[in-house]
Amino acid sequence: MLRPLVGMFTAEQYPDLLVGLEVSDDAAVYRINDEVAVVQTVDFFTPIVDDPYDYGAIAAANAMSDVYAMGGEVTLALNVCGFPPELPAEVVGEILRGGAEKVAEAGGVLAGGHTIDAKEPTYGLTVMGLVHPDRVWTKGGARPGDALVLTKPLGVGMVTTALKGDVAEPAHIAEAVESMERLNRDAARLIGRMGANACTDITGFALLGHAYEMSQKGGVRLRFFFDEIPYVSGAVGYAEDNLFPGGSHNNQRAYDLHVDFTLGLSEEMQLLLFTPETSGGLLAAVSPTRLDALLDLFTEGDHPCWVVGEVAEGEGIEVS
Repeated sequence: MLRPLVGMFTAEQYPDLLVGLEVSDDAAVYRINDEVAVVQTVDFFTPIVDDPYDYGAIAAANAMSDVYAMGGEVTLALNVCGFPPELPAEVVGEILRGGAEKVAEAGGVLAGGHTIDAKEPTYGLTVMGLVHPDRVWTKGGARPGDALVLTKPLGVGMVTTALKGDVAEPAHIAEAVESMERLNRDAARLIGRMGANACTDITGFALLGHAYEMSQKGGVRLRFFFDEIPYVSGAVGYAEDNLFPGGSHNNQRAYDLHVDFTLGLSEEMQLLLFTPETSGGLLAAVSPTRLDALLDLFTEGDHPCWVVGEVAEGEGIEVS
């Protein structure tokens, strides 16, 4: 949608725009001075869970995730809201409270926002973060030999789809909600102590879609080990029952030509890797010389982390 605008704001015209339309990434980055750059992003969506507080918290965590994917820290946020006029005030209040408490947890400030009437509840944030200009992570930069590290399990999209169909088990819903509400702040800080050659967060384009963006921008091939990829409870079962959201098929159509499945995976297991995530984890390309130290940091911090693949020469994605 934004491609027609690319030529309007070039790097030559705006040298302080470090990440913009020309090099589209998880968020925009604008240099203020030699020590500070602003990270700017926006994200919002309609409800994916029933509880209004959880909906607000998940939407806020998801919006802030792009700042962490760029290596930044959240500083300021504004609400972006669309609510039906007949929606009870207490429901709206719980959505906003969920979002506000997540911003506070991130160490940021919620300072207002904008609301319109809408047929369906819509909530999210515009988020500003800060990062040192020399320590910005992007999707490009992965090098052959790097390890691919993932900081949250996949599959929340399967669970929320099962929830919409009234077939999700309560324990599966609770685990998925906990995962979606968990900020990527701690994971980003731990990765930052060792450094990443490339990073992104796994959201609507699914693992394979976002991985292809890393492959394309870095000029490398990303190889995933299917048996090492983690999932929230219930996700694989719902996939085997073919309870996929429409977004899974959209992602498959968009990215399938760039993915080689070298295992005899079932169609359902292949489609699972194309299934959209909400507030997913970080996928980072880490130098092999720093990998063991990074894994030790995650263990010491009691934070989940999985080595799910490696970077190789070539192009596209391989699942083996």
